[in-house]
Amino acid sequence: MRADPPHLNRRALLAAPIALAACDRFATAQPSVGAAAPPLKALAPFPFGAAAMTWQLEQPGWVAQVLRHCSQLTPEWEQKMERTLGAGFTHDFSASDRVVAFAGDNGLRVHGHTLIWYSQGAEVFDDRTVPRNRFAAEYDRYISAFVARYRGQMAGWDVVNEPVAEDGDGLRDCHWSRALGTEGYMVRAFEQAKAADPDAVLFLNEYNLENIPAKGATFLRLVERLLNLGAPIGGIGTQSHLNIEIPSGRISAFMRDAASLGLPIHVSELDFPLRRDGGVRPDLRSTPERRAQQVARVGELAEAFMGLPERQRYAFTTWGLRDVDSWLVREEGKNRSDESPLLLDAAGRPNPAFHALADAFTGRAGG
Repeated sequence: MRADPPHLNRRALLAAPIALAACDRFATAQPSVGAAAPPLKALAPFPFGAAAMTWQLEQPGWVAQVLRHCSQLTPEWEQKMERTLGAGFTHDFSASDRVVAFAGDNGLRVHGHTLIWYSQGAEVFDDRTVPRNRFAAEYDRYISAFVARYRGQMAGWDVVNEPVAEDGDGLRDCHWSRALGTEGYMVRAFEQAKAADPDAVLFLNEYNLENIPAKGATFLRLVERLLNLGAPIGGIGTQSHLNIEIPSGRISAFMRDAASLGLPIHVSELDFPLRRDGGVRPDLRSTPERRAQQVARVGELAEAFMGLPERQRYAFTTWGLRDVDSWLVREEGKNRSDESPLLLDAAGRPNPAFHALADAFTGRAGG
């Protein structure tokens, strides 16, 4: 029996109607029949990664595709507090150890995800009942113990995850901010992580930065503010759970703004669902239209990432590798058996968006 999470908390993406242009050559494309996808790690001039969970380590098909395509792994759930933090401030890093060991045994680098997230930890770090001094001491101890455990083994960490309000209007109120200060908890987390592993690249990670311009702008202002406060932020993580209906150019605009800070950038959790979440409009798009939208947006993201200076291209990570690996498809996630939000189909054959990514990585885009 697998001992992985009962649920994964993710968000619905903003939906907006648009008229698409680009990538017409894939407008009616379907997954390639019988064609093997070329290894993405050989096409990308930077680390290419995917999310990993412990139960997947026992699946030969998953292992084969990951070793074929990836040079980096991100633990999808095994390093979240839901798994690592127990009653009485106890720590359990055993599931994390398994993913890190698998990566080490197979020559893959690891990106840590995530130390501090507004969505988890409140059952133990209860700001209403835990004295402030104890709260702060246990906060420091958790971060220090976790990061130091893998000192020298991790390329980087998502130190603080999703601190910006849902709509981009300010920052989230949470147990961390109430106990340690709206920005204080973030500065403190980065300082503790830096002390525990000075060589790891430390990231502020957020979602909907491309989808909602106001949120992207708030996030980048936050990065600047934290840097001015002395937080040792080493990189920017944009999750890129893409709304494939956003207007052309929006992704590129965010990437240009993010690049202006001069920090390494990680496309950290890419997926691109076919289905629209919520809303009152019936979704009348055909499958070919949705595929074309996927190709256009994924292609724009990859081209924008390729346009960054080499030193700012930290890594490009998808949140799963095959459609069946996605949190959108799995029963404990969105449970959408008809979704196709990733680069490969269940058999490891390339979906249409794969070709847009490969073309951008190899300089063939725009043909």
